[in-house]
Amino acid sequence: MKVIRSLLVAALCLAYASALWAAEGPNKKNWTAPAEKIRAQALADEIMSRHPELISVTFHGVPPGLDKVYTMFAGSFPERIGNPDDPDDVDVITKGITIVDPRWHRPNDAVKKFVMMMPLRDSSGENVGLLVLAYKTPSPVAKSETQFFVAATALRDDLKQRIASYPDLFKPAR
Repeated sequence: MKVIRSLLVAALCLAYASALWAAEGPNKKNWTAPAEKIRAQALADEIMSRHPELISVTFHGVPPGLDKVYTMFAGSFPERIGNPDDPDDVDVITKGITIVDPRWHRPNDAVKKFVMMMPLRDSSGENVGLLVLAYKTPSPVAKSETQFFVAATALRDDLKQRIASYPDLFKPAR
């Protein structure tokens, strides 16, 4: 009888946990991109086509008209657009820091990569958001942390010349 009661309790707990998970659903989006492609997405697409050494590129920040709604607003993973940013993303945006992440000791990662998280800048040099670049490893452009930093900085600084202002990133792509 105790075994049956224990199994019943375990089954009820599992059913309750499943119901809670289903009610929460997948991660909630905190922003929805406009129907037409925005300029930032066009830039992300162009970066990916010109840089085969990259696995991905993503743009993060607070969309115009919102306050403290940190989100991914463009990038090579369209299904992730509108996902809330992680605390480290927000730190780069609000503090202007750069994160050099070699992704050591991560045996569960599907693809080996080296990630650079750095402030996105406009043509005047203002920090306006976050640019995340994930490089393939081994990489044809870099072998050390310093080389990845230099490659990512060069890409970011080339990109900033094409960003007149932060709101410009959200205008329809030409």
